[in-house]
Formats: sequence, C-alpha cells, structure tokens
Amino acid sequence: MRRLLRPLWILLALIFLLEAWLWGRVEPVIARVVALIPLPRLKKWFAERVEHLSPGATLLVFAVPIILLAPLNLVEAWLLAKKYFVSAMILIVLQKIVGVGIIAFVFDVTRDKLLRMNWFRRLYEFIIDLRARASEIVAPFKLAITQWVARFRRRASPGFIRRLRRRMQASRSSS
Repeated sequence: MRRLLRPLWILLALIFLLEAWLWGRVEPVIARVVALIPLPRLKKWFAERVEHLSPGATLLVFAVPIILLAPLNLVEAWLLAKKYFVSAMILIVLQKIVGVGIIAFVFDVTRDKLLRMNWFRRLYEFIIDLRARASEIVAPFKLAITQWVARFRRRASPGFIRRLRRRMQASRSSS
C-alpha cells in the first residue's frame, strides 16, 4: 500500500512546493504593489480593530477574504467549460496573486490570536511540518535536475549550440 501511495505523496509534495516557489517569485511583485498602499497605517488600523476581538471572531476576520474569493472558482470553472482558456488562466493567476497577498496580510495581523486556538495551532504546525517533509521528498529530484542542467550547460559550449542550430536548419530545409 505504501508503494502505491508514494507517487501520490510525491505529486502532492511537488504541488505544495510549486505553490511555495510561485509565492517566492510573486512576492516581490506584490511587495512593490503593496508599497504603493499606505501599508503601515493600514496594518496598524487593522491590528487595532482585531486586538479587541476574541480568537473565534478573529478566525471569522481571517476567513472573510477566503470566502470572498471562493466564488471566483465558479467563474473560472465556467470560463474553462466555455473554452475561454486564456481568460480562465488570467483569472486564476490574478486570484492567486490577490488572494495570497490579502490572506498573507490578514494572517500576519491575526496570527497571534489565531494561534491561541489549540486546533488552529496544531493545523499550523502540521502545515509547517508538511512543507518541510515535502522539501525532503523532492530534494533528491531537485538535486538530480540541477545536476542534469549543469551537465547540459557544460556540454552546451558555443560550438555545440552552433552545430545544433545548423543540424536543425538542415533538417528543416531537407523536409
């Protein structure tokens, strides 16, 4: 049974790490956009409002952006069903960027209160642990890919690239 589940765990680990990698690449862009917003004042104002809430009410505040963004999944599904693939992909990317930015902002302000709830703290620790495990599972694959790319780059001398281009052009002209 474990042998059958291993590919599933590897796939889940890859998806999880892809999300983390994308966030790492998108975060600087979001940081530039957020720099345009008076973030320190907004964060202070938001923290003052959350400070007086109970952990349960804070959970509702944390859930609001998730709830507001959820209907966009239906719009994305409809766009895909109608074969508006480009529009669907643009909406998916925008939803990811906006959603992650807003949720990260809200979580940063509400984290201390949310972690007071035992079940939320356990869930948070589980997700942090899951991310570490995913990194461990994927590490050998990342190393193998890195080594393969390094070998390819060593072989890809300027002469190799020129010969490859000539062969490709010759095969196109002969067909």
